[in-house]
Amino acid sequence: MWSVDDTSEIVAALQSRFPLIHGPHKEDICYATTNRQQAVKAVAPLVDAMVVVGSPNSSNSLRLVEVAERAGCRVAMLVDRASEIDWSRLQGIRTLGISAGASAPEKLVDEVIEAFAERYDIKVEAKVTAVENIAFNVPRQLRPVEVTVAP
Repeated sequence: MWSVDDTSEIVAALQSRFPLIHGPHKEDICYATTNRQQAVKAVAPLVDAMVVVGSPNSSNSLRLVEVAERAGCRVAMLVDRASEIDWSRLQGIRTLGISAGASAPEKLVDEVIEAFAERYDIKVEAKVTAVENIAFNVPRQLRPVEVTVAP
């Protein structure tokens, strides 16, 4: 899987060679993946290290680590959970960014933050680069049946 930036570069190269070609629509790329990559690109140059919470078999989590490295972050690592943090790689850092793959549960992100709070005095700041306001409703067939009982 490629990052959103990689995809944009490839589409631009193809369009310059084949002017009539149509590239993918913005909606064709997962909004959560796009938003997270943009956030990592914004934060990575500002921090000494970036921890991405996600599974090693998650291509979007792996891309987040690559995006952080390309954006200039000298230490970027992927952890599935707090117990996997390689503390030796974080010696001497003063600032840290944390992101997560699209399918990483918030509980695991909180676990990572707590692990840092146990070792360091931390100040948590949220960097908002996009607001996700899309709701995914349960399909009608899977919703519980509402039963009304007459008095």
